Amino acid sequence: MTKLSRRAVLASAAAATAIAASAGIALRPAQAATPKATMQAPGFYRYKVGDIEVTVVTDGARSFPLPDNFVTNAGKAEVNAALEAAYMPKDTMTIYFSPIIVNTGSKLIVIDTGYGPAAAAKPGSTAGLFQQNLAAAGIDPKSVDTVVISHFHGDHVNGLLDANSAPTFPNAEILVPAVEYKYWMDDGEMSRAPAGRMADLFRDNRKVFNDEIKKRVATYEWNKEVAPGILAQATPGHTPGHTSYVISSGTGKVFIQSDVTNNPALFVRNPQWHATFDQDGDMAEATRRKVYDMLAAEKMLVQGFHYPFPALGHVEKDGSGYRLVPVHWTPQL
Repeated sequence: MTKLSRRAVLASAAAATAIAASAGIALRPAQAATPKATMQAPGFYRYKVGDIEVTVVTDGARSFPLPDNFVTNAGKAEVNAALEAAYMPKDTMTIYFSPIIVNTGSKLIVIDTGYGPAAAAKPGSTAGLFQQNLAAAGIDPKSVDTVVISHFHGDHVNGLLDANSAPTFPNAEILVPAVEYKYWMDDGEMSRAPAGRMADLFRDNRKVFNDEIKKRVATYEWNKEVAPGILAQATPGHTPGHTSYVISSGTGKVFIQSDVTNNPALFVRNPQWHATFDQDGDMAEATRRKVYDMLAAEKMLVQGFHYPFPALGHVEKDGSGYRLVPVHWTPQL
């Protein structure tokens, strides 16, 4: 086998340049054919659960300066250490958003809706992209039969409305957790909400669940199917009626965890940490540990709304916490 030394390579390059020059060939740097991209390609990913097809459609991501109280029971230095351990920049928080579409063969079901087109229209926005990515995936909102909502936070419900405040999914029934709906539509609860984030959530939810949306709403109970093969699971704490789901078909099964955890670099690794978004931190922690112990024991696939896209993997025990093992990408379903 011929071995090339650095000296030989450099000599060959110099010789080629000299030959080109003697032949009158002008050597010019290549020019870029198109401007550099500023955004990723449309994001969607499909996989099968038995005979059911799941399409993960990203709503984008949002980065912002890390607040001092983003984790309410851990110091900012600890949070920064966790971010750096995950090769993420310190003092910056990034949250990902991944709604899903479930095709049962007879029904097309959306689970959670992202921030909505109004968020996407804001200058520089990197969230609210669900609708444009849904189009790229070849899914028409008019063909959606059912929209299932896990809880009433803006990144899950605002996409019920289009840019004109009309229903985004005009032919769909909207199923919401009974406990969640009762809480957020209760005038007494609204009157007792502290000023700031909680008061804003009540106000925003009343805007989303306008008269037109309410016509389409039906409530569901925990431990019952919201659609064939989709079982609602009680996972309260993040909100009073926060709900997860088990999708089952044949021997296939995946746990749709909604917001049992937020960014996994923080809250999968440190299940004892309470996110500022958790309405009842102690209950959210208890739920998280119960769910993750079950997932690790059963080796069940888990779909995380706030996991990095495509937001699918397994969790396993790792010391006092857990570790997320992302799925391996495959071109075939």
